Amino acid sequence: MLTNRSSRERVAPGWGAHSTIGAALRAAAEGAVVSVHPGVYRESLVLYRNVTVVAEKGTATVRIVGVRGTAVTVHGGQVVLRDVTVEAATPADAAILVRGGAPTLEGCEIDGGRVEVTGDALVTLKNCSVTGADAAAVRLTGTSRTVLEDCSVLSAGGDDARVECTGALIDGTGGRGVHLAGTAHGRFNRCEVRNTRAAAVHAEGRAALVLQECRLHDSGAQGVRLGGTAGRRAAAHGEAEHRRDAASAQEPRTSRSHAILLDRCEIFRTAATGVLAEDEAAAVLDNCHIHGTKRAAIFATGSGALELDGVRVVDVADSGLAVAGDATVRVRGATFARTGANGLYAIDQAEVTFADCEISDTGYTAVHLGGGSRATLTECRIRDTPEYGIRVCERAELIAEDTRVQDAGMTGIFVDGGDASLRDCRIERVQTGISLRTTHRPLVADCEISDVAQVGIEVGPDSGAVIEGVRLQRIGSTGVFLDAGTTARIDDCALTDVEGSGLFAGARARLRVHGLTVERVARNGVFIAEGGTGLFEDCRISDAGFPAIYVEADATPVLRRCFVVGGDHDLVVCDGAEPVIEDCRSKGVRDATLPEGGAPTASLGAVATIRTLGAGTAADVEKDTAESPEERLAELRAELDRLVGLDGVKRDIVGLTKLMQMVKVRKEAGLPPPPLSRHLVFAGNAGTGKTTVARLYGGFLHALGLLQRGHLVEADRSALVGEYVGHTGPKTQAVFRRALGGVLFIDEAYALVPHAQPNDFGQEAISTLVKLMEDHRDDVVVIVAGYPREMRRFLASNAGLGSRFSRTLTFEDYRSDELVRIVQYQADRHEYDCPPDTLEALHRFLEELPRGEQFGNGRTARQVFQLMTERQAQRITDDLDTAAAGDLTTLLPEDLPPAEAV
Repeated sequence: MLTNRSSRERVAPGWGAHSTIGAALRAAAEGAVVSVHPGVYRESLVLYRNVTVVAEKGTATVRIVGVRGTAVTVHGGQVVLRDVTVEAATPADAAILVRGGAPTLEGCEIDGGRVEVTGDALVTLKNCSVTGADAAAVRLTGTSRTVLEDCSVLSAGGDDARVECTGALIDGTGGRGVHLAGTAHGRFNRCEVRNTRAAAVHAEGRAALVLQECRLHDSGAQGVRLGGTAGRRAAAHGEAEHRRDAASAQEPRTSRSHAILLDRCEIFRTAATGVLAEDEAAAVLDNCHIHGTKRAAIFATGSGALELDGVRVVDVADSGLAVAGDATVRVRGATFARTGANGLYAIDQAEVTFADCEISDTGYTAVHLGGGSRATLTECRIRDTPEYGIRVCERAELIAEDTRVQDAGMTGIFVDGGDASLRDCRIERVQTGISLRTTHRPLVADCEISDVAQVGIEVGPDSGAVIEGVRLQRIGSTGVFLDAGTTARIDDCALTDVEGSGLFAGARARLRVHGLTVERVARNGVFIAEGGTGLFEDCRISDAGFPAIYVEADATPVLRRCFVVGGDHDLVVCDGAEPVIEDCRSKGVRDATLPEGGAPTASLGAVATIRTLGAGTAADVEKDTAESPEERLAELRAELDRLVGLDGVKRDIVGLTKLMQMVKVRKEAGLPPPPLSRHLVFAGNAGTGKTTVARLYGGFLHALGLLQRGHLVEADRSALVGEYVGHTGPKTQAVFRRALGGVLFIDEAYALVPHAQPNDFGQEAISTLVKLMEDHRDDVVVIVAGYPREMRRFLASNAGLGSRFSRTLTFEDYRSDELVRIVQYQADRHEYDCPPDTLEALHRFLEELPRGEQFGNGRTARQVFQLMTERQAQRITDDLDTAAAGDLTTLLPEDLPPAEAV
C-alpha cells in the first residue's frame, strides 16, 4: 500500500483539528492517515484515492452514520478503514458501498446496513463484524472479489462475483446467511452460519461454492439450498481458478472437478431440509455430518445431482435421503442412522446408487423405491427397521448386490409391483425374507436367507420369479411359498431346518425346478397344490416330517431323477393327480413308494396313480389349460378385426401368423424352419394403434407356442439409456430381461440416436440390444416403433440392426371416416348417441383438421369425443331439471369443439 507517513490529518473538537471526517479527507494528501477522535459522526463519506481512516482510541469509539443512506462510498484507490463503526441511515441501505479500488476494512463494525461490493473492486475484510442488515449483509455483484478473514458477518450473496471467507461467523440474519447467484464463486473455510431466518447457504444460477470445515445450524429453512444450474458448470475462468486453488491447498480430489463442494461440514438443527438440491443443481458432499434436521437430511429433486462420499446422517426427524423428479444421487461409504422416516426414499424417475453404505434404525421402511425410480445397492448394510428393509413398488427397479438386510420388523425385501435383481445378498432375522408380488420376473441369485420368523421367499399370486443358488435355513414357516398362478424357475437352491414345508407350489402354479435340496423340514419337502404343473429335476429331499413329495388333485408335475432320503413317506399322490415320474428313487424311507433304485413302483394305495414315461419322452410342463391354442387364436383374430382401419397391417399380421404356424408344424415334423426374423419395425405417426397391435402380435406367438408368455413390455429412451458411463448396459439388460418370453416394444426408438450426438449413450443401448437379440432370438420379440422417416435413420445407425429387423409394417394415418368410427365406438361404450347430423358435422370437422407428423390420429378422435361430452354437459347444465332423458345422452353438432382446442 502507498502511504505518506509525513501527511496526517486529525478529526477532533477544538482548535487545530478538523470537525468532520469529510473535511479531513478533502484536506488529506495522497496516502495520508486520518485519525478520528471518539464520537458519532453523521455524514456520508466519499473516498476515491489512497487514504487511511483510523479510530484514534481503538475499536467501538468512532461511529460513522450515513445521513442520506450510505455512510461510506469508495470509488477507487487503496482505502483503509480501521477500528471504526459504520451505520447506514436505514438497515435496508448499504452502510459501505464499494464501486472500485481495493479497500481494506480492519477491525470494523458494520452495525445497521450492508456491505455492498460491485464493479471490479477487490475488498478485504479482516476481523470485522456485520450486523443489523435487513437482507444480505454482504452483497457482491459485477466482477468484484471479496476476501473475509476472521469476520463475524450475517450473509454474503453475489452475481458474477467472488468471495473468500475464513473463520467467519454469520449469525442471526433476517434472510439467508450466504447467497450466491449468477456466476458468483464463493469459498468458505472454517466458517459458521447460524440463526438465519431462511437458508443458511443458498447457491443458485450458475454459482460455484466450496464449504470446508463449516458449521451450518439453527436455520429457519435449509442448511444448504442449491438451485438453478449451480454446480453444473462454473465459468471457465472460475473453474480454472478453483482448480489452481484446490491444487495449492491440497483439497480432496472431488473439489477439482465439481463447482460445488461441501467438505467436512456439519449441518444440524435446521427447520427444513439439511441439504436441498433442486432444478439442475449439482454438488459433492465429502465426509459431512448432518443431524437434527426437522425435514429430510438431504433432498434432491428436479434434475439435481449429488455425490455423497463418507457422509454421516443421524438423528433426523424425517428421511435421511429423499430423491424425486429426475434427480440422480451417488453415495459411497455413507451412514444413515436413527431417521424418523425412511433411510432412503426415492420416487418419480430418480436414480440412486449406493456403495458400501449403512442404513439403520429407521422409523419407517429403510429403503423405499416408488414411481419409476431406480436404485443400485452394492455392499450395503441395512438393519433395525420396524417395517421393510427394502420396498420396491409401482414401476421402480432395484439392483442389489452383496447387500445385507437384518432385523426388519416385516419383510427383508418386498417387491410390490416393481422389478428387482438381487445377487449375493444376505437376509436374516426378519419376519419374511423376500416377498415378490409383481408381473415382472425378479431375479434372486446366490442369496442367503436365515433366521426368518415366517416365509423365506414368497412369490405372490400370478407373479413370476427366477431363483438361483439361494440358501435358506432356520425358516419359521414355509421355505419357498409360490402362490396361485405363479410362474417360477428355481435352480440349485438349498433349504435347511424349515418349520413348515420346504417348497409350496400353489394352485395352477407353473414351475421349473432343478437341483433343489431340502433337508430337515417339519412338513412336506415339496407340496404341489391343485392344478399345479412343472418340471422337478435332480431334486434331493431328506428327513421330511410329512411326505417328502405331496401332489394334490389335478396336478400334473414331472418328477425326474428326484431322490428322497429318510422320513416316513417319500411320495403321496391324491386322486385325480397325474404326476409323471422318471428315474426317481428313495432310500431309508419307512413307507416307501419310490424304489431304492431303477424303475419306480406302480402305485400307492387305492387312490394314487403313478404314470411312467419311457426315456426321452418330453412333457409339456407349462401348458395353459384355460383354453386351447385354437380358441385363443380365434379370439385374438377377432380382436384384431375389431380395430378400426389398419387394413394393410391386419393383412401383414395374419400373414405372419400363418407363416409362424407353418414354422411350428415343420419343427414338429422334424424339418428345419425357414430363415425368419420375428422382430418388426412399426412405422407410423402417433395414435395409429402400434402398441395395441404389438400386444396382439405377442398374443398370437404365445398361442402358437413360440413365446412362453407373450406379454408386452413397453420401453423408451429413458428406460434404456443411462446418464453416466457404465450405466446404460445394465439398464438395457434389465428391461430386456423383463421381456423374455414376450414382446419388447420400444416406442420412439429413433430417440436412441439423436441428431449430431455421436457420443450419446444411446449407441451403447443399441449395441447391447443387438447382442441380446442374437443371444435370445427364440425367447423374445423386439418391436421398434416411430415416425417413418426417423425409423429409417434409426435402422441405418447400426450395421447389425437392418439384418435383425427385416420387415417393416406401415401404419397409415386414419381417414376421416375411420376417425368418425372411433368416436362412434367411444360414444357407444359410454352410452352416448350421435344422430346423423352430428356425424356429418363431425366428419366435416375432422376433414378440416391439419394433418402431419404431430397429428394424434386415434388419440385425436378420443380427445374430440371427450371435449364433446364436456361441451354437452355445459350446454344442458342450466336446464338440468327440465332436461329429458334423451338430452343427457345425445351429442349435437354444437357440441363439437373449436378446431384450435384439439
